[in-house]
Amino acid sequence: MASPRGGRPARRSTRAAGGGGACCWALPTGLLCAYGFFCSVRPSEPFLTPYLLGPHKNLSETQVFNEIYPVWTYSYLVLLFPVFLATDYLRYKPVVLLQGLSLIVTWFMLLYAQGLRAVQFLEFFYGMGTATDIAYYSYIYSVVDVNLYQKVTSYCRSATLVGYTVGSVSGQVLVSVAGWSLFSLNVISLTSISVAFGTAWFLPMPQKSLFFHHVSSQQLSCEMKVMDCKNGSAVQDRPDVQRAPGWEDETKVPLNGEDHSAEKQEQKVDIVKVLKDLWQDFLQCYSSRTMLCWSVWWALSTCGYFQVINYAQGLWEMVLPFHSTEIYNGAVEAASTLLGAVAVVVVGHIKTSWATWGEVALALFSFLIAAAVYVMDTVHNIWVCYASYVVFRIIYMMLITIATFQIATNLSVERYALVFGVNTFIALALQTLLTVIVVDASGLGLDIFTQFMIYASYFAVISLVFLVSGICSIVRVYRRQEQTQSRPPESQ
Repeated sequence: MASPRGGRPARRSTRAAGGGGACCWALPTGLLCAYGFFCSVRPSEPFLTPYLLGPHKNLSETQVFNEIYPVWTYSYLVLLFPVFLATDYLRYKPVVLLQGLSLIVTWFMLLYAQGLRAVQFLEFFYGMGTATDIAYYSYIYSVVDVNLYQKVTSYCRSATLVGYTVGSVSGQVLVSVAGWSLFSLNVISLTSISVAFGTAWFLPMPQKSLFFHHVSSQQLSCEMKVMDCKNGSAVQDRPDVQRAPGWEDETKVPLNGEDHSAEKQEQKVDIVKVLKDLWQDFLQCYSSRTMLCWSVWWALSTCGYFQVINYAQGLWEMVLPFHSTEIYNGAVEAASTLLGAVAVVVVGHIKTSWATWGEVALALFSFLIAAAVYVMDTVHNIWVCYASYVVFRIIYMMLITIATFQIATNLSVERYALVFGVNTFIALALQTLLTVIVVDASGLGLDIFTQFMIYASYFAVISLVFLVSGICSIVRVYRRQEQTQSRPPESQ
């Protein structure tokens, strides 16, 4: 996620004029939480695959799995970097509105669009809605002071978690108890997203952003370190940071009649400078072996994670078709989310030397993920599939939290945003390659069970790579300790 630079206390009076200062942080936080909650209340989402295969859309398994779902991967990859820059340049709110509009179009088309091409177009808009998630998770940092980051992040993440859980549980109850149709669930989802879109219009417009609208990074970037981005925790190393000279001038509105050509030229120069700074930060961040190790696992595992969660409903549908008996997709999604959140809290209290044992831990848990996916694929029992899926998500959420903490601890905020974006982009590029080869009808177009066997093998390979790397790291550490202990006292 992106978050802006520190030094918020110096800007309190400036931002208060815009309606979003620390003195009134509750308003934007409350509005953003309401937006995140209603955007996440989508009771139809756990039943998307049965809906597409059912009489409402009447699509075939090959069309859904091999021709429609891959479009989300491709559109997400193509849109991620432009959205990353546009979010910062446009200062968050317009992109939040774009996300709401994209989701409205997605669910409207899900209700009324017919045919393969229309549903593929629908997936493009869903990819846009996913890519613009960064605006939601970064907006709040531009309108509140640094000392409120932990509080407001916990509120915003809790809102989306509660919304997703409410949506999944309500969808399951409405299908299993009330007997509602899947079409009706999509109507509720569209209504909830429309409420979220209306709420977003009332968000105050930020005056600053991370890269394009900010003070000098040399003055402020060293003042703040992200300590736990997954749980929203942040500290300011030097709270006495003062406002840089000329700060007030940045918020002045240009007078009518100014030379706008000069302003446009300045904007062009800013863009070039931003890209150069991003490249230099990229080289510096990934020069660290520890950073590179955790980032490689992040990208590789996120690629596999996206594939599994995207096609898990398809696997369940093949094991137990929706039209033949009652299914519990909504309950499983809700349970895996809540248990994953509990695992995230627990892992935050584990004390261990991740620098020494981190790679071995990644290898062990990646092997457990591979085993869960393998069991999900080979044991054609719906309850075993559900249980394996829950285990899969819990382990991934736990490990991605550890990886986030390890990466974020020694990075300034803007560099964390860069690493997060690069890792996600690499994950999507790998997922696109995997989708083109394994899933897409223009590639191998494999059936769903063969796909999951490949995903299990994929995680097994990740486990093997990190096991070898981890053993080598441990050997190096112990050799270094032995050499230190064997030196004569005078040489030490």
